[in-house]
Formats: sequence, structure tokens, C-alpha cells
Amino acid sequence: MMNTLYTIDEIRRIERSAAAELPPGALMRRAGQSAAELALTLLPADPASNAVLVLAGPGNNGGDALELAASLALSGIHVSVMLYCDERKQSQEAKEALQRARNSPAHWLDTSSVAHVVSAISERPWSLLVDGLFGIGLKQAITGELRILVEAANTLPCPILSLDNPSGLDADTGAITGEHGTAGVAIQASHTITFIGDKPGLHTLHGRDNSGQVHVADLGVSDALFPAPRRWLNSVSLFASCLLKRRHESHKGSFGNAAIIGGAPGMMGAAALASRAALHCGAGRVYTIFLDAAPDYDEQQPELMYRQAQEFDFSSAILTAGPGLGRTPAARDLLARVLDSENAVVLDADALNLLASDPGLQEKVFLRTSGTLMTPHPLEAARLLGTSVAQVQSDRLEAATRLAKQFNSVVVLKGSGSVIAAPDKRIVINTTGNPALATAGSGDVLSGICGALLAQNWPLWETALGAVWMHGAAADELVRQGIGPIGLTAGELIPAVRACLNRLTEANARKST
Repeated sequence: MMNTLYTIDEIRRIERSAAAELPPGALMRRAGQSAAELALTLLPADPASNAVLVLAGPGNNGGDALELAASLALSGIHVSVMLYCDERKQSQEAKEALQRARNSPAHWLDTSSVAHVVSAISERPWSLLVDGLFGIGLKQAITGELRILVEAANTLPCPILSLDNPSGLDADTGAITGEHGTAGVAIQASHTITFIGDKPGLHTLHGRDNSGQVHVADLGVSDALFPAPRRWLNSVSLFASCLLKRRHESHKGSFGNAAIIGGAPGMMGAAALASRAALHCGAGRVYTIFLDAAPDYDEQQPELMYRQAQEFDFSSAILTAGPGLGRTPAARDLLARVLDSENAVVLDADALNLLASDPGLQEKVFLRTSGTLMTPHPLEAARLLGTSVAQVQSDRLEAATRLAKQFNSVVVLKGSGSVIAAPDKRIVINTTGNPALATAGSGDVLSGICGALLAQNWPLWETALGAVWMHGAAADELVRQGIGPIGLTAGELIPAVRACLNRLTEANARKST
């Protein structure tokens, strides 16, 4: 089940089926034990100095936390528990977990007053906080005293381990629910141990900030109980078949032609960035196509061939349209020509904005048979769907799936945990990247990478997966080198992506021999 993602409903069905085959409470005890084992790895080496604070809520997530508390306390760790539940409403399994915790050496803290709770959290030097307040089922905002508790917990300097899902985070979408127009709150975990299977919300939107490092504990559930996968985390294995080492007997024509179409006056840099990315990612020839008069050549990258749109044969290359294209009637007409091409097309930036306001262009995209890859950011996605950015971000997987179906295209919805969706409802969430990518021109670089991979005969789906993964991995490598995240520029990504592509190709070649 590596890299596979499951919705809340799917996990609940799997859990019910597994529980029916096991003794009562077995899954809860396994979850508590798995979490306790991970917690031990997060604690300092000296047991005498350890102090663990466990927040246990009202549902089975609280039961998991109580099982962990009992296990750690019995192993000699100093454990304190804050219990937030009506014991009469607990499941039988959670009641039994509570009894085991009470029979252990764990300490029980008074939660009757907010001031007392905040004081207890902030005054002691905790080694670890365990979040077992709410699991995957919470759909409402955390408010009142519990909100104050979560906000106080988030100020602690120690590691925070969330059980199954950070409390307050939607495990399906990565959203944090607010109330009456106020921003929501969720635990900001350094580690999350998620049970049975991984969940998409841990990896997109607020998921990466709030989940920290995600560990999956399958609790010994049989693979036979899992449905056929439809959602995955991105990984090199998903596009490794395209990482082919180049033959000695090859020439520039062996690696295709890529054309970047954009560069309206005042926005030529966008087209230049996309073109340089396409060249450095292996396209045999790269043309930069300008709506108006083209410059003579690129002084920094003279290998690029500049052309005016009227003079270019659009059937001669893979087309990437949009970087700096503008939204004029002439740009609209040029985009229509692009969409009539029988080659694969990448649509980004202004191509997407033109598309959003023109039903005729939208129909052209839907009817294309040679492959279309769209790379919107949330605002562009909202325009294409006729909705708001907030609505797109409230369920990024659903928004990407709708776009893929509506436009019969592979879609990359950019952002933290970029979502890649296909018209057949396959979904992948990307795992690479960091805030360094939040810079002007980063998306242009991504579109150029896509064009280059398509020119080298990568299939559309693998192109999207590979381009997004390498784009993020390049930013990660630059940050490891101390170049960013603050102040990293889009142009700096290009040689780093090239290095990543070559490194992956060589590694794949060694693996194949």
C-alpha cells in the first residue's frame, strides 16, 4: 500500500471490515502501541528527563491516545494526560483504554479551567506532546476552550505527535475549518502517525505545514480489505519508465522540438524562462514564439530560436502556450491556432485566462485528441471553474478532478501538495517542493519542463508527474545548499532541474542493469 491514499470513507469501511475479523479493541491497542513505539524515538535518550503530555479527546482517537499513554507510562516514561470526553458516551473500546491508562502510572491533569490548562501546558518543559483530541471525523471548527488548548499546544518548542490526523485538519482535503468568517485552528504537528492507510489531506493545502513528517502504521490490516487504488503520492517510480539513458547514436532531432508561445511586450521574461527550462531539460530544439515582433536572439541563451507567430509552423513542435501571452484579441486568435494543432499542448498562465472567458476555446480543448496538459494555480483554476479561490482550495482534489473532466485534459493544480488529475479520475499528490517555489516565474519554468518532456516522447500523464516532481526536487536541493527558500529565483531552478533529471536517469539506468 506504499504511496497509496485513501479517503475517510474508505478508511472507515476498511476499519469496519478489519474489526469484524479481530477481537474487540484490537485495532485500538495496535494503534496505541504503534504510536508509543514512534513516540519513544522522538524522546531524548535519558528516560529520567522525559515528560510526555497526552491530549485525549472524546472519540476513538482519544482511545488511541489513552492506549499510548498507558504503554509509555508502563515503560517508565513520565506521562501526564489531559482528558476531554464524556466517559458515558465513549465506545466500549475507548472505555477499556481509559481503564488501562488509569491503572498505569500516568498522571491526570485537571482540565476544569482554561487558565489551569494553559498554565499546565506552558510551565513544564515537555519532551513531547501527543495530540489525540480528534481523528479523521471532525468536520466542524475547533472553538472555545479547545481552541485555546490547541493554540497553547502549538506554542510548545517540543515535538508534537498527532495520532492519525492533526486535530482540526480535514483528512480528505487538507483544509482547516473556521467559524463565522474567522480562521480555523489545527494542531501543528512535527510528526503524524496515520493508521491503516495514508490520507490525502495530510499532503496538500495545509497538510504539509500541519502534519509534519507522516508515518503510516497499517495495524496489520490485510491487503485484501483495501479497495483498488485511485489516489497516490507522487514518486519517481510512477514515471521511471520514461527515464531512458540516451544512446550514443542520436542527434538533436532525436529529442523533439518544443515551442514556447507567449512573450507579449512587457512579459518576454516569462517566455524566456519557459524556453530555457525546455532547453535545459533536453528538448532537441526549442523555439520561442512571439505574438508580436520577435527579438533577434536571446543573449543569455543563444541556442534558443526566436520566431514571430505568423511565420511558425505549429505542426512542427510540441506547443506550450501561455507564458506572458497576454489577453488581447490577437492572443486569443493565436491560442485558437495552438488548439487546432495535432500535437500535444501545454496550457499555462494567460492561455488559461483566455480559455476561462471563451466557451469556443473551451470546446476546442475538450475535443482535442492529441493530448492537453493544463497547469493552473488556484486563481486560474477558479476562473476556469467559474468559482472562487476559496472554493477551489476547500477541496483541491475535487477541483482538479472537475477540471480534468471538464476539459478532457491532464491537470496540475499547483500549490502546496500540487494535485495532478486525469480525466479517468486518477489523482496524484506531489511530495516535493517548498516555499522557494513561491516566486515569480516558477510556473513558467514548470511549463517549459512539461514541453521538453513531451517533446522527448514522454506520455502526457508521466510528463505531468515527472515535471512536477523534479521541479519541486530542484527547489528542495537548492534549499539544502543554502540557496533559498527566501530569495530563490525561478531562473536558479533551471540548472537544478537539469541536474535532477540527469541524476534520476543515471540511477534508473543502473537499476535496470
